Amino acid sequence: MTPERLRTVLASLQTGDKSLEETIETLRHIDFEDVGFAKIDHHRSLRRGFPEVIFGPGKSPEQVTTIAAKMAKHGHTVFVTRTTEEVYEKVASELREAEWHETPRAIVVRQRERAHGGPVAEEAALTAELMGSEVERLFDVGVAGLHRLLSHRDVLARAEVLVVVAGMDGALPSVVSGLTDVPVIAVPTSVGYGASFSGISALLAMLNSCSPGISVVNIDNGFGAGYLAGLLTRKNS
Repeated sequence: MTPERLRTVLASLQTGDKSLEETIETLRHIDFEDVGFAKIDHHRSLRRGFPEVIFGPGKSPEQVTTIAAKMAKHGHTVFVTRTTEEVYEKVASELREAEWHETPRAIVVRQRERAHGGPVAEEAALTAELMGSEVERLFDVGVAGLHRLLSHRDVLARAEVLVVVAGMDGALPSVVSGLTDVPVIAVPTSVGYGASFSGISALLAMLNSCSPGISVVNIDNGFGAGYLAGLLTRKNS
């Protein structure tokens, strides 16, 4: 339950729009709601500033839809990651405002618009946006053509946090960090040839960066990078 939703519920009790029994029933699930196959953490937005995210793999379309509907009823933004269009169609049959984002394979039901890059970068951008951050996207600005990155120095200069997604040699975060004075969140991806070892080379390169001010998330973890960026920009606002 969001703070705004909680205030609305309590105001309804005060004005007589809701009975005491109805209010108690609503507040009964403020910590979590047990639906058998999942315990939905309705309290997370109060603790962390962003509601629980539904991790799609391993859940049936019916299970995802049940969780999404319960969360939407409590006034939460719904964010389903790493899912399928089949699951989206099931969710949309219950929640008509549901959006399908094909590139990051995500479902969103907004409570509170975008160019698209690769799925990991787009997952990070979408996560940060849903946390209330203003996001600017830069794509195809890798170190193989450094002039492409340098042409966007104005964007780097006004950013509060930078999420830098790179595969192959994973050098881009070090370059970007050397050009700015703000935190850089580095995201290694599994893109690369044989010696990339599905992103391990990029991960190790980022962990061994000589440029201070870089934090590194796991391989292909766009959600984790976007979440951290959202928290950092919220603290600065």
